[in-house]
Amino acid sequence: MLANKIVMLFRTTRMCILALTFITFISSMFIANDMALLTFLPLAYYALSSTGNERLIAFTFIMQNIAANLGGMLTPFGNPQNLYLYTKFNIGNIEFMEIMFPPFALAIGLITLCCLCVRSEPLRITYTPIKKHPVRMTVYLVLFALSVVIVFRVIPYYYGLIVILGTLLAMDRKALRKVDYPLLLTFTAFFVFSGNMSRIDAVRECLGSLLEKNTLVVSTLSCQVISNVPSAILLAQFTDNYRDLLVGVNIGGVGTLISSLASLITFNEYRRVCPEKTWSYLLIFTVLNVAFLVVMLGFMLVCPS
Repeated sequence: MLANKIVMLFRTTRMCILALTFITFISSMFIANDMALLTFLPLAYYALSSTGNERLIAFTFIMQNIAANLGGMLTPFGNPQNLYLYTKFNIGNIEFMEIMFPPFALAIGLITLCCLCVRSEPLRITYTPIKKHPVRMTVYLVLFALSVVIVFRVIPYYYGLIVILGTLLAMDRKALRKVDYPLLLTFTAFFVFSGNMSRIDAVRECLGSLLEKNTLVVSTLSCQVISNVPSAILLAQFTDNYRDLLVGVNIGGVGTLISSLASLITFNEYRRVCPEKTWSYLLIFTVLNVAFLVVMLGFMLVCPS
């Protein structure tokens, strides 16, 4: 409902895209990058297609994708790899945000600059009333707050697990059926894989040597090949330099299509709504993402966190 009102408020293509991008950017800090995209990509498609601006859908989706990956890096639960490293190295909340603030601030500037390059044209959107469920909304807000408190280690996770599961079983069992269990099993498999790889002497020596030379560059490039979450899980076994590793697996979320699961979510959504334009999407995606990657990696090498 908030997103709908924001889109109604900004009545030009430039401001609409800027609003949609930063809604995704900000929400990724709280509901994680993947959920931010699943929530706001359809809104972007509706806002642009219903006003005859289909030509801007690819650019908007790509900017939302970049915003989700880079916006989520500021908080421990904004990106999955953050939560893993935050727990493994027992990083303090303040320290975590201090490490990630420089690339986060740079991302804001770069994203804003790109969105401002869009030509400003009048945009009209017909408001559609939304049916409200105040009781359910209140319950979910409380459960969300509880989840955040658990991540910040205020209360033990098993207390929250009992409350959340109990509440969902009582009032919304469909939510449990919609969980992406194969994805969770994939993460579990990566934990097992990284543990096994870390016990192979040749792999330990090779990765340890590379990470010792430059953890930031190695972790960033690793994301381009095996994605950011697997990179974080694997490389964390071979280095104690969690500061550079944390930055690397976050800015490494931009670049290739497989550098982040969020990028695949965006690509699949675009392919669903615009199946005839996937190659042009991939071209624009690659150009923008590689440009972001080069600028952000260069900045962090010159001005380390």
